[in-house]
Amino acid sequence: MKIVSYHDYRRLAKSRLPKMVFDYLDGGADDENALQHNRNEFANVRLSPKRLVDVSNRNIERAILGNKQAAPFAVAPTGLNGLFSPEGDLKIARAAARAGIPFSLSTASTSSIEEVAQASDGELWFQLYVIHKELAKQFIQRARDNGYQTLILTVDVAVNGNRERDLKNGFSLPIKYTPKVIWDGALHPSWSWNLVKYGMPKLANFETAELNNIEFQSALMSRKMDASFDWQDLKWLRDEWPHRLIVKGINNASDAVKCAQIGVDGVVLSNHGGRQLDSCISPVQALEEVVSKVDIPVMIDSGVRRGSDIVKAIALGAEATLIGRPLLWALAARGEYGVDEMIKMLKDDVDRTLAHIGCSDINDVNKSFVFD
Repeated sequence: MKIVSYHDYRRLAKSRLPKMVFDYLDGGADDENALQHNRNEFANVRLSPKRLVDVSNRNIERAILGNKQAAPFAVAPTGLNGLFSPEGDLKIARAAARAGIPFSLSTASTSSIEEVAQASDGELWFQLYVIHKELAKQFIQRARDNGYQTLILTVDVAVNGNRERDLKNGFSLPIKYTPKVIWDGALHPSWSWNLVKYGMPKLANFETAELNNIEFQSALMSRKMDASFDWQDLKWLRDEWPHRLIVKGINNASDAVKCAQIGVDGVVLSNHGGRQLDSCISPVQALEEVVSKVDIPVMIDSGVRRGSDIVKAIALGAEATLIGRPLLWALAARGEYGVDEMIKMLKDDVDRTLAHIGCSDINDVNKSFVFD
């Protein structure tokens, strides 16, 4: 199969993964309106090219949180990547390092904080779900000790989204071997062989003796986070973490302003890829207002599929975007090579979009390139 876009990787991933696993990767909350809404809002942003500009040499390098990166995007934190390809987190982290972009490790990863740090020489960010404070303290200590430079606090999962595909499939980890699941595995022998060869993926950050607690792991799988976590707790976390702190899951300007006042180093506008609140606005809709109200970096995810989406986000004021599903589709389809190729596609598309709009440097992209 000739791969020319993320659509091709998605189709190939669907053919290679059991339905339960693909639905976990691909699905959203409720009627999945937010999934399409995210894409529609990016499509509604139309670029306004400038002509007779020298674009023979183009630059896509951009500073993200003060560090120069090879492209204006980073890898979003995503959980259970080992279900899509053995050692999935390590494969994506290595690909990100080769590409010169940051990699974000999820609390719900299937490779541990320590394993990823040993496998990658790139810039590492750690994403934190707060189940309770003592557990959070242990995670951030481990991240600090292993050289993670940025902590991402995800704040939009006080309760789990109503993901009906997962409910219908009975999705859980470890996977329950019902006759339906066994049959689906038989129809996907390559994936099943990997499961036999490498074993069932586990929540690796909970495999230490003091954290090997079924209550903690069940809470994470069902998104039973500390629903009492509030602005005072964010101040506590700011004091605990000595490096860059990002809050992910913000969707309005007033919350972004509060984050800035507390001393957060940046925010990620996100609706969790449409996986939490199906009626939530797309982050693109809030981007300009948020940028106008704060003087800290504003990033964006949810629905970013192409380099042109990245350019649009930057034109509307974003410092960078985070990339999730496209990299996971590529991982499931072709492993580490697929991730390398998907990142290259995105870089090439950013570069090509710059040429098309008459801008030689991603850092010169602004609102003048958007049709209003």
